[in-house]
Amino acid sequence: MSAQLSTRLLHFLQEELALPSESIQFVSRHHQLTVDSFPMILWQYGLVNLEQLDKILEWLEINGWALATRPANKA
Repeated sequence: MSAQLSTRLLHFLQEELALPSESIQFVSRHHQLTVDSFPMILWQYGLVNLEQLDKILEWLEINGWALATRPANKA
């Protein structure tokens, strides 16, 4: 992850979703992080729920990071 994105994303996770820094550190220590994989790894470990995962993916999309992992909205 780029330093600027990671700083902004970490701020969002901690301030908006109240995700503990320990959870972020746990994932960071155990995985090679990319923007694409980070939200899914948080979810796979049960560190965020589906609603939070959707908010993270939406935030990434709004901030210019369209991810292949985001499910398409059904009309």
